[in-house]
This record gives sequence, C-alpha cells and structure tokens, in this order.
Amino acid sequence: VIVEVNKNMPVVYGEFDHCVHISEVDIIVEGENPHMLTIPATEPGPIDEKIAALVMEEIEDGSCIQLGIGKMPNAVGQLIAQSDLKDLGVHTEMLADAHMIMYEAGRVTGKNKVIDNGKMVFGFAMGSKELYDFIDRNPVCKTYPISYINTPHNIARNPKVIAINNAIEVDLFSQINSESVGTRHISGTGGQVDFMLGSYMSQGGKGIICMSSTFTDKKGNVHSRIRSTLPPGTIVTVPRTITSYIITEYGTINLKGKSTWQRAEGLISIAHPRFRDELI
Repeated sequence: VIVEVNKNMPVVYGEFDHCVHISEVDIIVEGENPHMLTIPATEPGPIDEKIAALVMEEIEDGSCIQLGIGKMPNAVGQLIAQSDLKDLGVHTEMLADAHMIMYEAGRVTGKNKVIDNGKMVFGFAMGSKELYDFIDRNPVCKTYPISYINTPHNIARNPKVIAINNAIEVDLFSQINSESVGTRHISGTGGQVDFMLGSYMSQGGKGIICMSSTFTDKKGNVHSRIRSTLPPGTIVTVPRTITSYIITEYGTINLKGKSTWQRAEGLISIAHPRFRDELI
C-alpha cells in the first residue's frame, strides 16, 4: 500500500473498516497535493425541473438512492433536499454534490439499508471542493471498489433501490441507448446497466431513465428521443428485459412486465406530441 499525504495535515484513523491503519502502510510519500479536479455545477432547465418533479413522485421514505451524472440527477437531489422524505440511503457509483446536499438537509440516514447500514457508499466522487471537504475524514462516507459497488446482487440486497439515470434515446421495444449516436461513440456504459438490474431485483426497487422528449441538432432540427427503432450501429446500453420506468416531461410509464405492444403504446404516450403520429 502506498499512501500520499499532506505533511501539514496528520491523518487520524478511527476504528472503521473503511480506513487504512498506519501499520498496514508500507510507504508514505509526502507531497504538495495539488487541488483535485472539480466539475462546475450545472443549472437544470425548465424541462429538467419538470422531469425531476415526476421522479420525486416515485420516491418514498427509506428508499436507497443512486444518482447518475448530469443536470437531471442533480435537480432530483435538490428536490429531495427540499422535501420531507425520511431515512433515505445512498448506494451509488458516483458520489455527487446532490448526495451531500441531501445528507446535509437531513434526508439521508441509511438506517433502512441491509448492507452498509448508516453509510453513504460509493465507488468514486466527482463534484465541487465542498463535496471533497464533506468526504474528508467523514465516517458516514464509505468508498469501495467498483467490483463491490456495481455488482447487481449487492445493489439488490438493499430494499427500495431507486436508480436514476439519463439516456440518449429509446426505441419502441424499450431498448435504451446511453452511449452512442449511431456508430459515433459518446460515452461508456458506466454503471447504468448494473444499477438498472440491481434496482430491478431490489424489493420495491425502481430503475428510472429520465430524458427530455426531444433534442435539437446543430442545424436547429428537432428530433424525438423516442424512436421507432434505433439507428444502425447504435449501442444498446440497457436491454428491454430490465427496462422499467421511463420519464419525460410528458409523463411517467412503467414498462416492467409489459408486452411489446404495451411498451410501444406507453412510450408514444410520453413522446413529444409533434412526433406521436409518426411513431404510431
């Protein structure tokens, strides 16, 4: 084990299994510790806020929250902080400012979690300096390898897992693409499919995909994010077999256990009205 520490800030370890005791360290390298990468806060727009309000209707006391990256999950976190929800838990791949805000508002206790009771567990953190200061020497925060955090069976051990993520588009079979525009690579799979499956298996869990109903390309043309079929070369991030909740600004649908025709009808009902006849 090699640990880099700031020589002006001695480390004090508590009796927590997520700390490294000094006796386990082989080498300590003193360094300047340059500031870590931060990402600026992004303000949600009116559509984001409308979708976030619909997501809030699916969250209840004692839920265990996973938030993906982007404006939408942060908008949900802000609304949770302002709500009267109680005893939420956190089991998430990325810890973001939204989780800190939820905790500081008194919404997160983690007392209903089956594993890591009372802890906010995560694989990595990315956000503001305030978030990093919040994590520093905070025994409530517990980080694990991704092999533990993202294993669906670990996720599913907690009840009422609410996984909230974005997507690029979805087709009428309910196949979700969060990675490419046709063959053009945009992002990686990340933990989205892991948390969708984990929430699917969780008792009372809900895997939620949030997206605006349309997007505008560089030429100013408006396109539907709900497609009849995915374009050739498109990557399917989440298969239709574990797709559950999809939310746009036009409503919420739950596709779990639905037939192909029921999925298509549900998706058309939350598409932008301009594209519904074409999708039909």
